[in-house]
Amino acid sequence: MSLDARVPDGSPFGIYLHVPFCVRRCGYCAFVTYAPDELSAAQTHQRWADAAAAELDLAATTLARSSNGVVPEVTTVYFGGGTPSAVAPALLARLLDVVRNRFDTADDLEISVEANPDGLTPDTLPALAAMGATRVSFGMQSAVPRVLDLLDRTHDPESVPRAVAAARSAGIPSVSLDLISATPGERRSDWTTTLDAAFALEPDHLSAYSLGIEAGTKLAARVRSGTLPTPSPDEAADRYEVLASRTESAGLSWYEISNWARTPADRCRHNLLYWRDEQWWGVGPGAHSHVGGTRWWNHSALDAWSTDALAGRVPAVGSETPTADERRTEQIMLGVRLVDGIPTDWAAPGSLDALVDDGLVTVVEGRAVLTLAGRLLCDLVVRRLRWG
Repeated sequence: MSLDARVPDGSPFGIYLHVPFCVRRCGYCAFVTYAPDELSAAQTHQRWADAAAAELDLAATTLARSSNGVVPEVTTVYFGGGTPSAVAPALLARLLDVVRNRFDTADDLEISVEANPDGLTPDTLPALAAMGATRVSFGMQSAVPRVLDLLDRTHDPESVPRAVAAARSAGIPSVSLDLISATPGERRSDWTTTLDAAFALEPDHLSAYSLGIEAGTKLAARVRSGTLPTPSPDEAADRYEVLASRTESAGLSWYEISNWARTPADRCRHNLLYWRDEQWWGVGPGAHSHVGGTRWWNHSALDAWSTDALAGRVPAVGSETPTADERRTEQIMLGVRLVDGIPTDWAAPGSLDALVDDGLVTVVEGRAVLTLAGRLLCDLVVRRLRWG
């Protein structure tokens, strides 16, 4: 696929690096990942790293070609997955070297790495710190063994505090925990146990999402067969309200519907690129990109992606350029999720007063901001803001 993409002058620009490897596929996961028994002998971590380096080189060349030889400054790098901590840190460090060699990088470059709490060697977190990681995000999900088993997680609750302590000891500045609520069969007491355990670790950042049942996953099959109950939206709302009622006393403030941070500096700047409709290049199988108003997405298959990247071809399988009307809809949908909200003049005529009267939105310095009730009904708020 040929591509002509240019990062607008002065726009923040991030690089997402997808690491498609996991020790085991979780039953709820629909991401592009591969467990060891799903890989051929040729599909090695080294080949992935070689192909990712090739795509980074291609990204720099493509972006410079459309900007008179000037490459954009990279403000964030995010290693997501999959499980980035499942590969040798030296491979991640090599890719960071490619980023630094082929792009300008910001003095305060944010480097985030997702990790599982288990499977870490004594050298893993020090190696991540040595390569410059500024954030590590541990997939805690739950502190209840029964819930972790249902999610097919490989770690036990005791591994989480050990991992957090190791990250602190290694000198990684910001530690985040990821939680999942409303798992089928989860009790309210399970959720409060998880929150107690998470808050006791004093994380700098917290992400918490209600479990979505994704078609084609093992968990979806169990729900469809009746082996597990269908998750209840009311229970999901209850879990969110419990969390929201406790974050302030834990020293965490919401800045996006599902994300809380101890200080503004602990907010994930890379994810803010997505919510603010900024610019990023996604590297790896299944990764998505958005540059200069054009979106494209890579081959999901590891072989197809790596073959194209190593051959010097943009490994994309599709692209789109949203219309102005589509972009405004997306800007409202994403922007209203943030604590800063959206400009009031984006709202459909008459919609804002009604939303304020219903207690779903408040107006702060010319911006429409969700209340707690609005956060629980965000999809409804978006529809009314956009179309009245």
